Amino acid sequence: MTPHVRPATTADLDALAPLFDAYRQFYEQPSDTELARGFLGTRLARSESVVLVAQLPGGALAGFCQLYPSFCSVLAQPIYTLYDLFVPPAHRQQGVAKALLAAAAERGRRDGMARLDLTTAHTNHTAQALYESMGWVQDRVFRTYNLDLAPTTATPPCA
Repeated sequence: MTPHVRPATTADLDALAPLFDAYRQFYEQPSDTELARGFLGTRLARSESVVLVAQLPGGALAGFCQLYPSFCSVLAQPIYTLYDLFVPPAHRQQGVAKALLAAAAERGRRDGMARLDLTTAHTNHTAQALYESMGWVQDRVFRTYNLDLAPTTATPPCA
């Protein structure tokens, strides 16, 4: 069963918010579906990100990824940062993540992006294996650092 991957719209928020909430919980954030809905709704309404959803034949959503537009100063070109990718356990090992990643790459090409970037937890070996099987290459030149500007809020690792 290969899902149909398409851009999300605000009409998807009721189905998408619980997935985004589960994604945040995966990264040890407290459950807050309203926060998830509001965050995604704002991104979609302002066209600040591209959210792709994997839709099953019956209409249910089986996963999503979110792309943020950015720039690479060295290349002097636009890029996408694939910050979020989530497939709930019931739909894993069925090609959903692979379909989302392929659609993200196609969307990036179509939008004229020079590349896609992503980060993942050092311990997320399953995701790393998938990325590498699809041609993603681990950066061995640059090291990523973060500066937490809200010391009372834990900063979760990226997808």
